[in-house]
Amino acid sequence: MKKDFISMKDLSIDEINELFELTRKIKKNPLDFKSTLSNKSVVLIFEKPSNRTRVSFEVGIWQLGGQSIYLGQGEINLGVREAIKDVAKTLSRYCAAIVLRTFSHKILQEMAEFATIPVINGLTDLSHPCQALSDIYTLTEKFSSLDNKTIAYIGDGNNVCNSLIYICAKMGINLNIATPKRFEPENNVVAETKNLSIISKANIQLFYSPQEAVKNVDVIYTDVWASMGKEREAAKRKKIFKNFQINSQLLAGASRNCLIMHCLPAHRGQEITDEVLDSKNSIVFDQAENRLHVQKAILIKLLKGK
Repeated sequence: MKKDFISMKDLSIDEINELFELTRKIKKNPLDFKSTLSNKSVVLIFEKPSNRTRVSFEVGIWQLGGQSIYLGQGEINLGVREAIKDVAKTLSRYCAAIVLRTFSHKILQEMAEFATIPVINGLTDLSHPCQALSDIYTLTEKFSSLDNKTIAYIGDGNNVCNSLIYICAKMGINLNIATPKRFEPENNVVAETKNLSIISKANIQLFYSPQEAVKNVDVIYTDVWASMGKEREAAKRKKIFKNFQINSQLLAGASRNCLIMHCLPAHRGQEITDEVLDSKNSIVFDQAENRLHVQKAILIKLLKGK
């Protein structure tokens, strides 16, 4: 039976750890996997622009010996030029997998429903599981153990935040989320992860004060204040989020060696200052690099089961 990668909530803790172990092997000895996707084509359907997601998938597919095919919004126009289910059925006859980066999560779910090949979530407005998986993998490289570690996520309760909630709840990582009022993460995500948090002993807390959220944390994470599709709200959000900037004043209340994370692209001078983003504690480009290695592991697991 084919398996998709739609949301972090679909992965068990064992599957997450297996992906991390495979990622370590791929990163250490990439040439050992150079023919894994030989004679296989993976199509990338991107209705949103991308730097890291597109390049890391295209490079990763090539390094695994496969071929990538890119279809942008103007070429595919899902649901308008052609029904989503027709696209899914057609591409299933040509390709080994579909990576879809789109707006509505329902589009992704419909693609997965009708495709007979694996579908990978390259980002939706609801979730960004490839990013969250890469983020936590990066932390496994920085800490000997993630036990009792706490991440403070500061900013908009967006798709990245939703995916971090799922993986932290599963893995027992504490997560402090500070957002302005009315910009909290999805209620359903918070509700769905309550039992997971109890089992894993993860402490997931919501704050409206970034100063409270960063006290004694090991990692501070932020993202843009206006995600793709929210550009018209950028000016308004800039005013609402002005006190949620990651800067030296906020860091003064955090642990001295606190690591800094950002999924990029960063709007320097808005959600994070240059001083912090370029500091010795910043691991944002390690995060970016690990997108490549983690996504190669995802492709291998879905297409080869190794």
